[in-house]
Amino acid sequence: MKKRILTYRKRIDALLAQGADCDWSAVLEEHLTQIAFFQHERLIHLIVTVTFAVLTMLSACFLLLTQEIALCFLTLLLLALLIPYIAHYYTLENEVQHMYGQYDEILRKISASHTVSNISAQD
Repeated sequence: MKKRILTYRKRIDALLAQGADCDWSAVLEEHLTQIAFFQHERLIHLIVTVTFAVLTMLSACFLLLTQEIALCFLTLLLLALLIPYIAHYYTLENEVQHMYGQYDEILRKISASHTVSNISAQD
């Protein structure tokens, strides 16, 4: 998923940087669809990350209370899984936030193209 979101974001960044004449309405429609996909992925990973964080904290608390060696292994295992989940969620969150900025830029391109076409139609 990380590779997919980064590739997509870079493609849209390149398209916006070129300023090419293209069908910005179609780009906007695709972009909204992609944002929806990534938002869903972000929500799922938030739920998983929070669940692992709660389980890790509970395991650590029980470890401190009981001092069972098995809970030490469980806590370390949960912590080992939690760290990559946090890193992945961080990437998803930042990339989706960047995509919101891209959305605004696409809207500006559409607005600018409508302004130019209205001026041309009046001449």
